[in-house]
Amino acid sequence: MNISVFRDYIKNVITLSDNQESLLFSEVKERKYLKGQYILQQGDPCHFLNFVVSGATKTFHLDDKGNEHIFRFAIEKWWATDLPSFINQDISNTNIQCLENTVVVQISLESFEKLTQEIPQFERFFRLLFQNVSITLEKRIINNLSFSAKERYLLFREEYREFEQRIPQYMIASYLGISKQYLSEIRNQLTSEL
Repeated sequence: MNISVFRDYIKNVITLSDNQESLLFSEVKERKYLKGQYILQQGDPCHFLNFVVSGATKTFHLDDKGNEHIFRFAIEKWWATDLPSFINQDISNTNIQCLENTVVVQISLESFEKLTQEIPQFERFFRLLFQNVSITLEKRIINNLSFSAKERYLLFREEYREFEQRIPQYMIASYLGISKQYLSEIRNQLTSEL
């Protein structure tokens, strides 16, 4: 089972006893998805926190006109979850789709609550994780409001180097809020500046 990748990720943040580790193993499950499959579809409640062991996903909203608005990618050791829907067990406003064959470790809300109650360190782990999600989201909103498309692309390349080789350019353009043609122009301009 690929749970060892998840366990090692957790152990980089908190220390677990053997009993706590056994509890962790008993409360999570591994799930495999094929490229193109959905982990979550808009309109359904998000039942799991999804930790990506291998593969890649995109999280996006489909508007009333059928336009796709990508706002998150996830690769190995990233999380792919609709947090508001998961916590409130409400319908999701997002889709999570696999861009590659993907393996995730899933934690249900019931297991999440059990782990945070029975292993105090998990409360801290998830608090730190949720804080980072909030900080990243706020930073992204401010960048989108303050920076030009070129500056946003340069930031994307700097912060998410590993994504550019694995994510199609038109999806990166959607994430940046620009057309794929405009992204191509920006990339050509950057190449000519070298």
